[in-house]
Amino acid sequence: MRFILSFLGLLLIPQVVVLTRRFDSEKVFRVKLQNENQLNVLKDLASIIQLDFWHPHSIHHVLIGKEVDFRVSSDQANFVQKILEQSQMQYKILFHNLQEEIEKQFDAGELFREKYYYTRYNEWEKIAAWSKRMANKNPKLISRIEIGKTYEKRPMYVLKVGKQSGQKKVIFMDCGIHAREWISPAFCQWFIKEAVRTYGIDQDMTKLLDNMNFYVLPVFNIDGYVWTWTKDRMWRKNRSNNSNSDCIGTDLNRNFRASWGSITKDGSHDPCKPVYRGSSAESEPETKAVASFIRAHLAYIKGYITIHAYSQMLLFPYGYTMEKAPNHKKLNELAKEAVDALYSLYHTHYVYGPIATTIYPCSGSSIDWAYNEGIKYSYGFELRDRGQYSFLLPESQIKPTCEETMLAIKVIANHIVSTTQ
Repeated sequence: MRFILSFLGLLLIPQVVVLTRRFDSEKVFRVKLQNENQLNVLKDLASIIQLDFWHPHSIHHVLIGKEVDFRVSSDQANFVQKILEQSQMQYKILFHNLQEEIEKQFDAGELFREKYYYTRYNEWEKIAAWSKRMANKNPKLISRIEIGKTYEKRPMYVLKVGKQSGQKKVIFMDCGIHAREWISPAFCQWFIKEAVRTYGIDQDMTKLLDNMNFYVLPVFNIDGYVWTWTKDRMWRKNRSNNSNSDCIGTDLNRNFRASWGSITKDGSHDPCKPVYRGSSAESEPETKAVASFIRAHLAYIKGYITIHAYSQMLLFPYGYTMEKAPNHKKLNELAKEAVDALYSLYHTHYVYGPIATTIYPCSGSSIDWAYNEGIKYSYGFELRDRGQYSFLLPESQIKPTCEETMLAIKVIANHIVSTTQ
C-alpha cells in the first residue's frame, strides 16, 4: 500500500477540462486473481485510484478465481500494469487505446448515418421520432404511451405492441437502464421492427401478437443515454443531482423497492460510485415512472424482461438473497429452453441462473422488484459479448445479436401465452 501511494504521487498532473470526454490511451484490463493477497492488492488499488469496474461492477463483487474487467485512465495505466506485474497477477489488456475502440464501434461506416437504421446505433432524438413514426404507420399493432418524464424532463415512451383486441396477457420489456449498454436499446428497436414486419408471416409472432401485448420501453435511462452520445461514452447512471454530494447520478437498477439498500458492502451507498442506489427506493423519476406504470397494469402483466450487456447471461430472481425463488425450478427450466434456442442460431453460449449466484449479489434490481410484485416470469438478459468488445459491441454485431435474442424472447413469451392464467 505504501509503495502504491508513493508511486501514485509521481503521476499527478494538471487536470484539463474538456466538453466531450475522450479516452485516448486509456486501457481496459482483465485480471484473474489467484489468492487473497492479490485480491487485497486490487482492493488497495481501487481505494486510491478511480478504477471503472466493468465486470463485475464493483470491487466488492470481485472473487478469487474469477475474471474482473476494469478501465484505467491513461496517466495511471502504466502504474496499474506495474502493480499487477509485481503482484504476479494474471492479466491481459483488452483495450490498449479505448478511444480507438469507441470509434471502431461504428464499423458499419458513416454511409446513411443521418438516417434511421436498425443495424446502427441511434441517438435518442432519432429513437423518439422513430417511436412516433412506428405508432402512426402501424395503428392496428402499435400505440405510443408517455409514462412519465426523466430527471431532465425528457418524455419516456412505451410502445404497446399487439393486435388491438380487448384485454390480453402482457410482457413488459425495457432496454437501456444502464446508459453505456448501447446494444440494449438497439435490441428493443429491433424487436418492435420484427414484430411488425413478421406479423401475419411468422406463425409464432402472429400467435404472440394476437394473444398478448408487449409493452416496450426502448430507452429507460434516456438522460444517461444522451450523455453517452454527447459527453461521456462510459457513463452508467442517470443524471440526477445528489444532495450533499457533487457526484451526479443514480444507478436505476439499484433504485427499486426490492430489499432496497440491504446490500451495502458493494459501495451502492456512495453517490460517487457507478452503482449508487439513490437516496431512497424509487427516488428517481425514471424508476418511479416505470414502477407506477407496471403497478397500474399488474392484473395483466405476466412477464417482465429487462435487457442489459455484457456477459451473455440469462438471469432471474433473486439478487438480494441466496434463497431460491418459489418457482425456481420453472424459471430455471424456461431459462434453459431460451438459451438453447438462442444458441441454435449462431452457437452463442449463455449461462443462466439466479442473479446472486450467477453474476453477483445486488439489491434494488428491477428483476427482483417485478417478481415480488407478482410477475412470476421475471428475467434479465446480459447480451453479447464476454469482453472482446464489452460495452463497445460493433454495429456489425447488432443484427446477429438481435436475431438470436429474438429466439429466446419468443420461447419465454410462448410459454407465458400457453400456460399462465
